[in-house]
Amino acid sequence: MSENIGAGKGTEATSEKDLPSIAAWTVRGQRFDWGKQTYLMGILNVTPDSFSDGGQFNTLDAAIVQAQHLIQSGAHLLDIGGQSTRPQSDPVSIEAELQRVIPVIQALRSNSISSSAINSIPISVDTTRAEVARAAIQAGADLVNDISGATYDPEMLPTVAELNVPIVLMHIRGTPKTMQQLTDYADLVKEVYEFLMQRVEACIAAGISPDRIMLDPGIGFAKTYEQNLELLRQTAQFRCSGYPVLIGTSRKSFIGHILQQPDPKQRVLGTAATCCAAIAGGADVLRVHDVAELRDVCQVADAIWRNSY
Repeated sequence: MSENIGAGKGTEATSEKDLPSIAAWTVRGQRFDWGKQTYLMGILNVTPDSFSDGGQFNTLDAAIVQAQHLIQSGAHLLDIGGQSTRPQSDPVSIEAELQRVIPVIQALRSNSISSSAINSIPISVDTTRAEVARAAIQAGADLVNDISGATYDPEMLPTVAELNVPIVLMHIRGTPKTMQQLTDYADLVKEVYEFLMQRVEACIAAGISPDRIMLDPGIGFAKTYEQNLELLRQTAQFRCSGYPVLIGTSRKSFIGHILQQPDPKQRVLGTAATCCAAIAGGADVLRVHDVAELRDVCQVADAIWRNSY
């Protein structure tokens, strides 16, 4: 088992005296009190080739209907992405990503379909490109979710600092095309943690406030089946950093491996089990496809582990 890196046994930069204690975010007028309840980030993939729902919501009308469904089901945030990051996927052009993502954000913020729920829900743009992040924020998005930990595009951190928006930093090795060949870790949890702390330092050096940073250990990204389980067991290590933590396990292949279930859409109950584990470890945000089902799971799990009922 990995050492307690969040309590000062890791690098000097992450010693206990230096750790922040980020209590809350306020995004688009919505307050997120970290540690008091679990928040659901609804996944909206406007792509033709995502592993679970590719092609379902890649038209404007379908995306808007799904966004409304996610909100009505209880999502606290929407995460809109225009490029699949499934294993073996190839990148799309910036132009294609912009054409997929920006019209959806503009439509959700437009007066033609506006409602108090749509206007007030924070929107995250799932991108590794500064140009897409900037255009998305200008169109009405509120934060950036970068699966590369802002390593793919050197302009990402300066752009996020300039826009003055929150960022989610995820751990990955390589690219979606190569990541599953890069799963050799001497100490999985320590190495993931130290990568994230290095990216936090890069954020702060770029002018991003510590209270606008969230961490994601990157379950399913450059991780084996066993490593994904270990990260779930050790979620609390990442929460000890003082930063809020996002966990994304929804419908992923390691759940299918356990259940011997090849259809991602039939992994909802397996996803629920992983979400309970994440909540027990102190995760703050769960990125999920099946919001209605996971809302009930979170409510009960929060009553058990956060005493929030």
